[in-house]
Amino acid sequence: MYSKIYTCFLEGLQGYKVEVEADIARGLQAFNIVGLADVSIKEAKERVRSAITNSGFKFPVGRITINLAPANLKKEGSQLDISIAISILTAYGTIIKEPKDNIAFIGELALDGRLMSVDGALPMAISLKEMGFEKIIVPVDNKEECSLVKGVDIIPVDNLTNLVDYLNENIDIEPFNEDVFSDFEEEVEYDIDFSEIKGQKNLKRAMEIAAAGEHNLLMIGPPGAGKTMAAMRLPTILPPLDFEESMECTKIYSVSGELKENRLVKKRPFRAPHHTSSSVSIIGGGRIPKPGEISLAHNGALFLDELPEFPKSTIEVLRQPLEEKTITISRANATLTYPANFLFIAGANPCPCGYYGSEEHECTCSASQIQRYLGKISRPILDRIDIHVDVKPVKLKDLRDKTPEEPSKEIRKRVVKARNIQRERFKGEKTKTNGQMNNRLIKKYVKLDDNLNELLEAAYQKYKFSARSINKILKLCRTIADLDESEEIKEKHLLEAIRFRTVDTKYWG
Repeated sequence: MYSKIYTCFLEGLQGYKVEVEADIARGLQAFNIVGLADVSIKEAKERVRSAITNSGFKFPVGRITINLAPANLKKEGSQLDISIAISILTAYGTIIKEPKDNIAFIGELALDGRLMSVDGALPMAISLKEMGFEKIIVPVDNKEECSLVKGVDIIPVDNLTNLVDYLNENIDIEPFNEDVFSDFEEEVEYDIDFSEIKGQKNLKRAMEIAAAGEHNLLMIGPPGAGKTMAAMRLPTILPPLDFEESMECTKIYSVSGELKENRLVKKRPFRAPHHTSSSVSIIGGGRIPKPGEISLAHNGALFLDELPEFPKSTIEVLRQPLEEKTITISRANATLTYPANFLFIAGANPCPCGYYGSEEHECTCSASQIQRYLGKISRPILDRIDIHVDVKPVKLKDLRDKTPEEPSKEIRKRVVKARNIQRERFKGEKTKTNGQMNNRLIKKYVKLDDNLNELLEAAYQKYKFSARSINKILKLCRTIADLDESEEIKEKHLLEAIRFRTVDTKYWG
């Protein structure tokens, strides 16, 4: 007795079709799973056996062999439980007619036969649709996220008994096709706002430029100056996600098991890991590779507060993703690539006590302590951060000033307008923002006249800028001009861009 059922497993965000073949033969009772199955799949034997018997069905007596094809790919995850159970029940004859080749099954089984939700259901459903499947059986708890995939019927089932009845055509289960576009265009509300930040015009200007051109930002200043407060409010001035970006984020959060209410991600991600976080948690990986913080921040922002407190090795692993916007994790059994296009925001004190260079407090750190502390942020990392801003403590008169500060909504309007200018500029290019421009695009879209070239040359000689720093300045002045809705880059744009690259000379020499 033989049957074949289809399911899916993930490598990174890409799903692959798995043929689950069941063969029931006479002989001593045995239950074997072959085809490069990991521990979680081998444990499925006990879950499947209990789920079948506790659902009121007879478990076959004899030699049961389950083959997971193709046998050359290692399979991971508990989402194969349902397909293994259905293949056994079909081969045994409990399910009268073998399911059609256009149906796939995803889900984990509880011992009592309930269908349990699984991580990564959305990218699996997307991959199965691309493979040509027309109907996907999923647990009820995964129905909302899978319904984001159009052009395929999502059949939500709550237990094995109902699933068998559905396949035997004893009951009918309507496809779940909720309209997820209905409220997508609604403006996202935030509980915090830029209007709550008093003073700090220079910092808020830096934040606006960073959001407009997707430029990385380093804030350095004493404790209590408002670095964390400003960073937490950055998402309130970022442009809203478009549907494509939202789907990318939702897929990543689905794989990570962090998808809230199994719904579409509508807010731009904002991740702020603690400084005790390991390199693996930041970039991703582990025994079963999962996306790290840089991928969870994809299309959003990653905020590392107290940057020098992070281990130097953890800071240095950011070099490649900051340039490539992806992260490739290589393991013995797989090489996975996750997207990592995030806006990097960092906060730092200038020394261990926090008051080096302060006019209000005396620094108690020695020169060697300061050098060792700031040395955790290497030159290569500094060069990859577009904007460096020196944050001063807020004056008491600014705190008590009753004049209303500009709200996030108004700042976001300018940011969106600048992003729209960039979208038109880079039509047909892979690049979407000024911060992502490569050398070819910089030469094409950042034009300086002779006077501005002389000014840039003078700054290069004075501050000993690297070639990468010069490129960052050119990208910055292009964004500043876009915020002014100016096609021409003017002297004030270039001077402001240079100013945002000179702060590090105060602290790193």
